[in-house]
Amino acid sequence: MPAIDVVEWTDFTGEEIVRRWPAYGQANIHLGSQLVVRESQNAVFFRDGKALDVFGPGRHTLVTANLPLLDRLVNLAFGGATPFQAEVYFVNLRTFTNLKWGTAVPVIFRDSELQTVRLRAFGMFTMRVVDPQLFVNKVVGTEHRYDTESVAGWLRDFIVARFNDMLDETLDTVLDLPGRYDEIGAATKARLTQDFRNYGMQLEDFLIDAITPPDEVVEMIDQRAAMEAVGDLSRFTRYRTAQAIGDIARAEGGGGVAATGAGLGAGIGLGATMAQLMGQSLTPQQQVQPGVTGAAATTCPNGHVVPVGAKFCPQCGAQIPAPATACPNGHPVPPGATFCPECGAKLR
Repeated sequence: MPAIDVVEWTDFTGEEIVRRWPAYGQANIHLGSQLVVRESQNAVFFRDGKALDVFGPGRHTLVTANLPLLDRLVNLAFGGATPFQAEVYFVNLRTFTNLKWGTAVPVIFRDSELQTVRLRAFGMFTMRVVDPQLFVNKVVGTEHRYDTESVAGWLRDFIVARFNDMLDETLDTVLDLPGRYDEIGAATKARLTQDFRNYGMQLEDFLIDAITPPDEVVEMIDQRAAMEAVGDLSRFTRYRTAQAIGDIARAEGGGGVAATGAGLGAGIGLGATMAQLMGQSLTPQQQVQPGVTGAAATTCPNGHVVPVGAKFCPQCGAQIPAPATACPNGHPVPPGATFCPECGAKLR
C-alpha cells in the first residue's frame, strides 16, 4: 500500500458532520506527510484505536514533535521516513441549521380546564460540535461518515422527552399556548443544554413552530370562544329574533312571500309566530312590533300583538282601545294595561 503525502477532506454536501479517512481500515502515512485542516474543521488523529491528538485549522506536518506518542509506536530506524498506519476523523465545526424535531405520537397533557388533551408539537433547532474527540468517541465510533440526518434522528428523542417535562411544568391549559411559546422553548433549551454537552455538542437555538391539539379539541375551543363573544345570552337572543323579523318584513316589502293574496296571509301568520317566539324571551314592555325592528307593541282585546297606534287588530279586526297613561285615580300605568297595577282600577 503506497504511503500518503497529503491528508485532507472537503464536504461538498454541506450536511456531513464527520468523515473518516480512510473510509475503512487504516492508511499508510509517512512521517513528514501533510495534514490539511480547513477553517471550519478539526481533525482527530488515531493510531491503533487510540486518539493521539486533535489538530485545528492549518497545514500540519506529521512529525514526532506534534505526535509525541509516535516515538513509542513507530520504528524510526530509517530517519523517520518509515510509514505507519493511522486514520483521521475530520469533524465539521460549523453550525448546522434547520434541523427538524417533532412528536412522533401525540403527547398526553393534563389540562387544568379541558382535562386530558393530546398534543402534537414540532419545530427546529441548530447545533454544532464543540468537543470533536468526545463527539467521535461517544457518537460516531468507527463509522466512516456521520451526517445531520444521523445525528438529528436520535437527538429528537432527547428533545421530545425534555419538551414533555417542560410542558407540564410551564403550562396549565392549552388556552394559554399562544403567549407561551417563547417561555416553553427557552425552558426546554436550558434543560437540553447538558444533554448536548455530554456528547460534545452545543445547542445553539431551539424553536417551537406549533403545538396543536386534535381537531375536535380545536372545535371545542372555537365554540367556547364564540360563547364568550356572545356575552349576555338573553340580550343576544332578543337581538337575533328582532333581526329575523326585520328580514321577513323586508322580504314582504320587496315582493316576497306576502306579495300575493295567499302570500299575504302566510306572511302575517309567520310574523305572528315569530312575534310569539320572541315574546318568550321578552318582557311585555320589551316586545317587538312585527315588521318594525326595535319598535314597541301592544295587544288587542283578544291577545294578538299589534303595532302601537293601530286602531284595529290586523289578525282579528277587533278595535284597539286608546292606550291609557293614568288610571282614574291618577296612578301611572304602562301601555296596554287593562287594570291599574297599583289600585286595580279598570282602564278600558
